Amino acid sequence: MLNWLVEKKGIAPHIPVFDKSKRDDGTFSRSDFRYDPTDDVYHCPGGKRLGTSGTVHGGKTLLYRASKLDCDICPLKPQCCPKEPSRKIPRDIHEHARDVARSLAGTEGFEQSRHERKKIEMRFAHLKRIMKLARLRLRGPRGAQDEFVLAAIAQNLRRLATLVARPPPAQALRTAKRKSCVESVGVGGKPIAPK
Repeated sequence: MLNWLVEKKGIAPHIPVFDKSKRDDGTFSRSDFRYDPTDDVYHCPGGKRLGTSGTVHGGKTLLYRASKLDCDICPLKPQCCPKEPSRKIPRDIHEHARDVARSLAGTEGFEQSRHERKKIEMRFAHLKRIMKLARLRLRGPRGAQDEFVLAAIAQNLRRLATLVARPPPAQALRTAKRKSCVESVGVGGKPIAPK
């Protein structure tokens, strides 16, 4: 999906990328290894290369492996791969698109789109929960469209009613009350004669 957005459509993806490569056991994470796109290899903190055979595992992952001979003599082995003979790093075949999405995370545009996405999700949640639109009852694409449009109209009318029926702010009430008191008493404390 990210690859389709970035490569084919040229859209900046404001989507959070879930990255499970972070390790919390004290060993090196994937971010500690440097990827070289020209040679298509990773370089470990010890300076050795991790290459790939080009075999795609699970339809979307390349495995980059270090040489066992390099790992055996490396002084950083206890911090890198203490339980394995050599280190391997999985890399998604569309990692470039994931890198683009990661670079956009935390920007002002990303935060704005996240805020707007929350608003839209609230509308859909309201449609599903309050207006009982968890399941469409009319058949076919036209029936589904008609039912959804009617539900959206009803939702907009409910919002309009709450906006129109909202009481005026407290400060406006105080100002109006003070103005009516001044008019009834008059200037200098003399009451105004009724007309």
